[in-house]
This record gives sequence, structure tokens and C-alpha cells, in this order.
Amino acid sequence: MPSGIVIIDKPAGWTSMDVCAKMRGILREKRVGHGGTLDPMATGVLPVFLGQATRAVEFAENGEKEYVAGLRLGVVTDTQDTTGEILETRPVTVDREALAALLPRFTGPIEQVPPMYSAIKIGGQKLYELARKGREVERKPRSITIFELELLEQVSETDYLLRCQCSKGTYLRTLCHDIGQALGCGGAMYSLRRTMAAGFTLAEAVSLEAVQAQGAALLRPADSLFAAYPAYRLTSAGKEKRVRNGNPITAEVPEGMYRVYGANGEFLCLSRAKDGTLTSIKNFFGA
Repeated sequence: MPSGIVIIDKPAGWTSMDVCAKMRGILREKRVGHGGTLDPMATGVLPVFLGQATRAVEFAENGEKEYVAGLRLGVVTDTQDTTGEILETRPVTVDREALAALLPRFTGPIEQVPPMYSAIKIGGQKLYELARKGREVERKPRSITIFELELLEQVSETDYLLRCQCSKGTYLRTLCHDIGQALGCGGAMYSLRRTMAAGFTLAEAVSLEAVQAQGAALLRPADSLFAAYPAYRLTSAGKEKRVRNGNPITAEVPEGMYRVYGANGEFLCLSRAKDGTLTSIKNFFGA
């Protein structure tokens, strides 16, 4: 059965789960997951994991991501993006310089209140389900980190493109809304393109049509997600047996994370080295 990762350039109008369902149908593999939800209006990098590689999904979800977001000033909507109902329109009297001067306030560790139109659950119900019923509930601010926030371009009198590199859990439409509020004219997100996720970039992304045409040939191995970590090859049959049985082994290597391979080159696990011991964090062998 197919196993590996394919980096999809998600088209607008599709949910992340729509893409997974499509991949399930094309490659005939039931085990499919993705590395971080994108809203239907968003496009760009969506790592999709199949078969054994689904064991790596948690590592992709938790990684840093980069986006190019379209900010429209002068409008406030219920969804914080332009797909929602307009609640207010205000005159825009700020210029590019004022926006650029504000961005450092939104860089670094910040608190962000999740939007009502989100999949976060409160009291067992998803927020967007409550929002669709016209209800609003109190949401606690969450700590996120904006590593980089850059003004790329002024598209029109009210529209700007921002590049944002951020931590897991960041809502770009909330960031656009909050920037608009800080400027006093309101703001909403009118476009969103993810340019990097889990270390994969748009240059590596392929279309669903390409997967339909080329199938499993586009799959990359699970260990490609961990390319930033050094490799450690097991040359002792005894140590490999211990690893396959889930036991730690001795290894005189610097502390840190390692991709561990068997003598035949098979990727076995992601492990952490500490105090001369290599301990598996996640195994990628077996059924």
C-alpha cells in the first residue's frame, strides 16, 4: 500500500479534509492525514500523509508556518475575513507608513483571542457551530508567536499583502482583524496563501491534477519531514533488534534529535539522544 508524504498546493474552495478524501480515492489508501488545517478560502502548502507516514502528522502540525495574507482595511466582518457578513465599514485615513510602523507591536510572543468562526471546542461544541446559531461565547486568549511580520506590498488604497511566519495556533484572519482595530479603521483578511509548512515550501507543492496523473510517484518518504536532523545508522544487529523492540540503546553522539536507520537503510524511528542514550520518540516500522 502507498506510504509517504505529498505536498499539495491546496486550491481555493476546498477544505483540508476534502483534499484528504480526494487523496484517499486516488491512491486507494484509507490512512490519510494532513499537516495543518487551511480554511476553504486559503490556498498553498498542505502536507498530506498516507499509510505509515501518518505517524508523522503530529510533528508537521506543531511546526512553524509561513503565509502571505491579504489585509483589507476599512471593513469589519463576523468571520474576520471577506467571506463573512460585513458588520462595519469605516473610512481609511492611515497610509502604508502607519501600517508598517504598527507591525512590530504584533511581532514576537503575543496573546490572540480565537475567532468565533473556528473549530475550537468550548463545552463540547465547535465555536463555528455556535456562531452559525448567532451565539457568541467568551474565549480565553491564547499565547502564540509571530516570528516575522513583513509588509510586502500595497495593492490598493485599502489592500495590503503581509508575510507572516508564525507558530501553531495562529489565526491570520484574527491578526488582520486586530491590526485593523489597532489602526482604528478596522480590517479583514481577503486572501491567504500558505507558503511554508513543516519545512516544505510552495516550490515543492503539486496540484491535485498532478497527483491524479502521476499517483504514488509523487510521494516522498516519511523521513523527508525530518531532514533537518542528522542521520544515525545502526551497524549492530543487537542494537537494531533493541530498537525494533522499543528499547533505548547506547550511542555516543551529541544530544539532540536523530533519524535512525537500520543496517539496510530502512528508516526506523525518530529518536532523541541524551546522556549517551538514544531513545525512540516515534517508530515508523511495522504495520
